[in-house]
Amino acid sequence: MDNELKIKPYSFVIDCKDPKELAEFYTSLLGWEVPFQNEEYTVIAPPGVEQGAYPGITFQLNPDYTPPVWPEQPGVQQQMEHMDFAVNDLEKGIKHALQCGAAMANEQFSDGWKVMLDPAGHPFCLVSIKNMFPVNE
Repeated sequence: MDNELKIKPYSFVIDCKDPKELAEFYTSLLGWEVPFQNEEYTVIAPPGVEQGAYPGITFQLNPDYTPPVWPEQPGVQQQMEHMDFAVNDLEKGIKHALQCGAAMANEQFSDGWKVMLDPAGHPFCLVSIKNMFPVNE
């Protein structure tokens, strides 16, 4: 019997007031699907995967959720997480994110990445990393 502990990512969980709505934004942004949904949770994952066979993103209902302020400011809700998404064309990535419902953060600190805000106010970054994509992708 193998007693070695095995751990792998299952899901990144993000609090919000409307899990279905926020999942719709991220499925549009990433081209992912919803393999599981109920009143409290909506899970998204890459197309064609079964529930539990991926690291996915879970949007969890939190009626008391307060959006973070970015960049951080003393005395207000701080960000607890953010996600980075690699894009091969930063300008096209920004345009796509805006069309999906994101907003550009007012303050930016780099030409190599852009801070965006999802519809629930969570910051996420689009990062220009061209060498992450195979030529025929």
